[in-house]
Amino acid sequence: MAAKVENPKGKAQKLSNFASFKKTTPILLNNTAQMLYRIHKEGRTILLTVLAALVVLNLTFWKFLPIAFWIFLALSVVFYLIVLQFFRNPVREIMVADNSIIYAPADGRICVIEEAYESEYFKEKRLQVSIFMSPFNVHVNRNPVSGVVNYFRYHPGKYLVAWHPKSSTENERTTVVYDIGKGKILMRQIAGALAKRIKWYVQEGDQVQQGQEMGFIKFGSRVDLFLPLNAKIEVAMNQQVKGNLTVVARL
Repeated sequence: MAAKVENPKGKAQKLSNFASFKKTTPILLNNTAQMLYRIHKEGRTILLTVLAALVVLNLTFWKFLPIAFWIFLALSVVFYLIVLQFFRNPVREIMVADNSIIYAPADGRICVIEEAYESEYFKEKRLQVSIFMSPFNVHVNRNPVSGVVNYFRYHPGKYLVAWHPKSSTENERTTVVYDIGKGKILMRQIAGALAKRIKWYVQEGDQVQQGQEMGFIKFGSRVDLFLPLNAKIEVAMNQQVKGNLTVVARL
């Protein structure tokens, strides 16, 4: 019987392939993680309540109006899926943590890029970039930079449509100012005609990290950023942006 001879080159090639696999696997896992979706905590009670109500209604149709049961069941499934997508929370990590990069704090469409007078905190002209969040966008809000929350205010107000020019100053809203050491960035959560509840997870004095969740606006609305006048804007009007992924500006 012939003796089995190991090929050193073949063994070395296998080790090389294994090392290459170890290096590339984290990249693949990171890409996979970005595609994962979670249900946001703000939606759990609503989703359970809606599910319970739909179950009761469908059982009622099954018992008293069976001829319409299957139609109502199909409509119920579609309705529940629509409500479910309102509260999706995709896993997203910023590519580079850098305060010279301003990441989008929300998903949506760029609806304002202009110089504007900011009257609440800065009381001077700043570069305003606004993101309109439709009911079909992800509603999670994220910190665009790292730093200390230097200022926070909640303002009750109206519920004008989010793209209305006066929504930034008259609607229900929060104002958050981040001190990043070399300057300050103001972010404003604004409720819209459908969004009648703003949630926030920051307060004055908090040390926050770029990309972390800072709040949630139910059923769409708008987020404003007020940046230094010398900021370089990296987005265009009507561009679709994604929180933590799209670079809005560079300082």
